[in-house]
Amino acid sequence: MTEVPATVIVIDDDPAIRDALGSLLRSVGFEVKLLASVSDFLKSGRPDGPTCLVLDVRLPGQSGLDFQRELSRGNIQLPIIFITGHGDIPMSVRAMKEGAIEFLTKPFRDQDLLDAVHVGLARDRVWLENEKALATLRARFDSLTPREREVMALVVTGRLNKQIAADLGVSEITVKVHRSQVMQKMRAKSLPELARMADKLKVASGEPQGS
Repeated sequence: MTEVPATVIVIDDDPAIRDALGSLLRSVGFEVKLLASVSDFLKSGRPDGPTCLVLDVRLPGQSGLDFQRELSRGNIQLPIIFITGHGDIPMSVRAMKEGAIEFLTKPFRDQDLLDAVHVGLARDRVWLENEKALATLRARFDSLTPREREVMALVVTGRLNKQIAADLGVSEITVKVHRSQVMQKMRAKSLPELARMADKLKVASGEPQGS
């Protein structure tokens, strides 16, 4: 399966800076999108593959810092490298606290930007892989019947089959059958592995889920 290429998105209202950054990034093999404003980004959307955003602090309409805060509030993962000709320490501290990869003041060294882009893309690549793995787990969990989900929620707390049977008002044999189905459908090789899956999925433990 072909890997989706990484993309660097540059948002800067100065055409000369956009073009210069675009040339620099393309020269080392990156896919690049050059945009003049946050609204342009919102219209075009985020690419499918690993993505990093090179964002000017001062932009027409919504500022770069305000956009970063909006993404954070929406729990939208997107590595950001800020560039600015008007930076100050409080501004850079705010950006870094909100999770920015780097805060570069113009003029900056090309290598400093490229290093930050590599960090940002690596971070996004890991995040996308984790999201893909979580989506696979969710699909497996969705394949369970309501009763199997109840059994899974109780199994991962360490309760014995006979205790689960009493909790659910069924026979111990029935619990064993459901437990076997859960392990098979979730593709868990052991109870600790199933417990880790339940933790990632935030499966309610201890309380039987509605059937």
